[in-house]
Amino acid sequence: MLDSRHRANHADHALAAQDVRAAVLELRIPEPAARAGQPVDFSKLKLSAPGAVRRPAVAAVADSMHDLAYGLIRVLDDNGAAIGPWVPELPSAALAAGLRSMLRTRAFDDRMYRAQRQGKASFYVKCTGEEAIAVSQALALENTDMLFPSYRQQGLLIARGYPILKMMGQVYSNTLDPLKGRQMPVMYSSREHGFFSVSGNLGTQFIQAVGWAMASALSGDSRIAASWIGEGTTAEGDFHYALTFASVYRAPVILNVVNNQWAISSFQGIAGGEAAPFAARGIGYGLPALRVDGNDFLAVYAVTRWAAARARANLGATLIEHVTYRSEGHSTSDDPSRYRAADEASKWPLGDPIERLKRHLIARGEWSEARHEALQNEVKQEIRALQREAEASGTLEANTTHSPKTMFEDVYKDMDWRLQRQRQEAGF
Repeated sequence: MLDSRHRANHADHALAAQDVRAAVLELRIPEPAARAGQPVDFSKLKLSAPGAVRRPAVAAVADSMHDLAYGLIRVLDDNGAAIGPWVPELPSAALAAGLRSMLRTRAFDDRMYRAQRQGKASFYVKCTGEEAIAVSQALALENTDMLFPSYRQQGLLIARGYPILKMMGQVYSNTLDPLKGRQMPVMYSSREHGFFSVSGNLGTQFIQAVGWAMASALSGDSRIAASWIGEGTTAEGDFHYALTFASVYRAPVILNVVNNQWAISSFQGIAGGEAAPFAARGIGYGLPALRVDGNDFLAVYAVTRWAAARARANLGATLIEHVTYRSEGHSTSDDPSRYRAADEASKWPLGDPIERLKRHLIARGEWSEARHEALQNEVKQEIRALQREAEASGTLEANTTHSPKTMFEDVYKDMDWRLQRQRQEAGF
């Protein structure tokens, strides 16, 4: 028989159990700081002062740099001066070339966006506000390194000298399209420029990049790989598979997460960005993880060179989170005014990457507002002329695509005789 003390404890446990059963469970649904019609609020964005984040040695062990996943590597201050340990040694000519490539990328985006709205193309994706990431990283990597992009890295191709006329041909789905209609308008591919075909199934490029890098190492090659995904894609399994293999086998690869704050219509908190920076996910895999100002051309260049040097020294992969902002809609199928504040882009605290690089060159005494305006006009005229040339070969509405006769070209080394006969029977 239970004594009084035991009976009291039993009663307490019973009451506690009732309290637990009576508790109502709730889920936390992340919400952005501001929706459409609300005032903009970036107060929760974790920023470091320019030049304040330390630069570890390339050979430093990953465990010694966990703080870099939580700080923000910045080089350019508000006056355009480059300060701190991450300042890269870049000649003015290289910076001017980067500025030109960013301006060409933005002008190309603007013309193709207008063309889609005019019914001349079916689909387009702009990278407005994110140009520094692709262009600066193209400059920081070797031209022979292999790139596994997402659909907002057109600046990689432009910086590597890929003909914009061919890009336009693909957007228009006309006879200039080098992929002959086998890909969506913005999903470019070029073996000659080390640009792996863009995948619409996002996340696959991360594991493909790791696999390619492993193969490069196994074959005794000297080329490394780099890949890009948006922050929303970090919630997919492919992201974690890639980090596992990259960590275990020390694959010579740079894995870039472009955190532009918004996926298609969900803000970065839905993918876990409020709990911790996306860079911090590399810590659990034993990878160096860097968080960088994605609108700072010099900072992006510096961290990419650091990660590339590490990969080339057989020290393995690096995860980089680029903090930036998608100024435009997710694509031409998206209306961002439905889910975010209308003036949010103009109040982004890290500014515009083109304006910031321009300010830096002016601060160095090697640029001016007049020269910048002249370059802008030159680039706009160049892109406009290329657009006229591209449209002379047809647009989507004109239905001037490649002949069905080409459907098996570049597919088989030796085409099967039955396919040849079927093509002939179809009249091609």
